[in-house]
Amino acid sequence: MSGETALALTREWFCEGRDAQQPPLMPWRTWVLMGGRGSGKTRTGAEWVIGMALGLPTIAREKCGHIALVGETLADVREVMVEGPSGILSVSRRERPRLEATRRRLVWDNGAVASFFSSEDPDSLRGPQFDAAWCDELAKWKHPQETWDMLQFGLRLGHAPRQIVTTTPRPTVLLRALLADNSMPVTRMRTAENAGHLAPGFVEMIESRYAGSRLGRQELDGELIEDRADALWSRALIESLVCKAVPPLKRIVVAVDPPASAGRNSDACGIVAAGIDHDGFGWVLADESLPRVKPYQWARAAIALYHRLEADMIIAEVNQGGDMVKAVISAEDHGVPVRSVRAMRGKWLRAEPVAALYEQGRIRHAGRFPALEDEMCDFAPAGLSSGRSPDRLDALVWALNELMLGRERMPRIRRVE
Repeated sequence: MSGETALALTREWFCEGRDAQQPPLMPWRTWVLMGGRGSGKTRTGAEWVIGMALGLPTIAREKCGHIALVGETLADVREVMVEGPSGILSVSRRERPRLEATRRRLVWDNGAVASFFSSEDPDSLRGPQFDAAWCDELAKWKHPQETWDMLQFGLRLGHAPRQIVTTTPRPTVLLRALLADNSMPVTRMRTAENAGHLAPGFVEMIESRYAGSRLGRQELDGELIEDRADALWSRALIESLVCKAVPPLKRIVVAVDPPASAGRNSDACGIVAAGIDHDGFGWVLADESLPRVKPYQWARAAIALYHRLEADMIIAEVNQGGDMVKAVISAEDHGVPVRSVRAMRGKWLRAEPVAALYEQGRIRHAGRFPALEDEMCDFAPAGLSSGRSPDRLDALVWALNELMLGRERMPRIRRVE
């Protein structure tokens, strides 16, 4: 071939990209690519989408007409996945798609369309259908399971719809579930592998500070670290306390940590039930926390749990809603006793005594509560790594504080069978 042709070939992704950045040879529907910061995840995702849109033979058998681009927020989709230094527009060589910002999509001349979606709004994925999808930074998604589920229902076009997941690892329930599925190929990439495309000296500087640390293993080596070193709880501790044979309980309470506001981007409402047995052991019985709900919805859920477990009362934090919290519950069922509690100390200080009860072996879990356990094992002095409110954990702390750390209160007379 001519020198010009040979040079052009070296610029094609199947020659330019590292082996780890090429799609797996085995048949797959979902490809999970976990990597450290700057390891080339975004470039891989962008090149894969381009290949799917154009039907490049090294990536796709035929062009895909409808592609979903799903990020943590719509701003992330546009600023990182589309317009970023390694985004689709920046790395397009053969044919540069048009950005239709008002319609939140990219359009290629051959008719292929890539639409933007955000994990803040899972319902936006209801209705559309796709033959390919790129999910970026899945471990940071605001509503991961809901968004993932809605995407799976829409991934139904073409003869073999596929999706790529690019993310820095965090021990979320969804990411752990994907990694546990042996049918999904998983590729791991380290930041150092992409050193040639990073600022001179960056890898040496960052490794001198973080190499071998928990943060370095996650953010540089792309390892999935299950526990935070500074968290109050560990997964090994919680797993050792799971016992489904619940003895007769002398008290049961349902604790509610209401969100500060309602709406699409509001925090979840923590709803956790716990009890105490006749030997003084605390039992975590249920986690029925709800995301993005209106006041009457969380009130009904808490009341239903109260009746199902024959609880003694509902414990409700009133820092955000004041008397409104108690009024909302009473409006749904005025016969339910409600005790209002107000936080006078920070979340960490409130949680420490409860964590001590776990260390002493005085708490049991009547089953597995993945989302609650994630918050417990990710809760450090600075809060959750996601920056969001630990709503489930707050409810847990209020419930166990009432049962085991507060002053004695007269429980409702209960018949134990």
